[in-house]
Amino acid sequence: MVRTDRDFSIIPMSLQGTIFVIIICLGIAAAFIAPFFLEPFSLAAIIISGIVCSVVGILIGSLGYQAKKATFSITDRSLVIKPGIYGRTIPKEDIVIDGVRIINLNNESNYKPKWRTNGAGLIGYLAGWFSLHNGERALLFLTDRSSVVYIPTKNNYSVLLSVKEADLMLEQLQNWN
Repeated sequence: MVRTDRDFSIIPMSLQGTIFVIIICLGIAAAFIAPFFLEPFSLAAIIISGIVCSVVGILIGSLGYQAKKATFSITDRSLVIKPGIYGRTIPKEDIVIDGVRIINLNNESNYKPKWRTNGAGLIGYLAGWFSLHNGERALLFLTDRSSVVYIPTKNNYSVLLSVKEADLMLEQLQNWN
C-alpha cells in the first residue's frame, strides 16, 4: 500500500517568466513614481496611482510566488492545492482515478488551454479556470507543458498540474485506497 500523505511541488516558473514578473513590477514602480514629475503636482494623482500600483503589484507578486511555491498534497481524504485564490481541496471521491494520467501538452493539443474563463496568465504560468481545446472545463496550475498530471473529476472539470515528480504523483493517485 502506498503512503497517502504526500506533498508535491509545482515545477518552478522558468527564468523567462521570472524576468517577465520583475519587468512588470518595475513598470508598476515607474507608474507610481510618474505623478511626482507631473506639473502641476497633484496629490490626488499620487494617491490614486499608489493604490492602483499597490493592488496590481500585489496581484502580480502573488502570482509569481504561486508559480514557484505552489504545492499539491494528497491526503487520505483529498487532493489539496495551495496557495492562492484558485487553490482548493478536492475530495477523493470526486476524482476519477482511472482517468488520471501524465500528458505532454506540446504533443496533445486537445488538452491545451483555449480560453481563460477566470484565471491568470503570465509568461510561463497559467492558473485558474480555462476551457480546453477538447471543450472540457479545467483548473490549471501550469508552468511546464511537457510534464502535466491530468486529473479528471466527477464535477464536470479536470485539473492540470505541472508537477516536479509527475510519475510519483500519478502512482500515488492511482494507488489511492
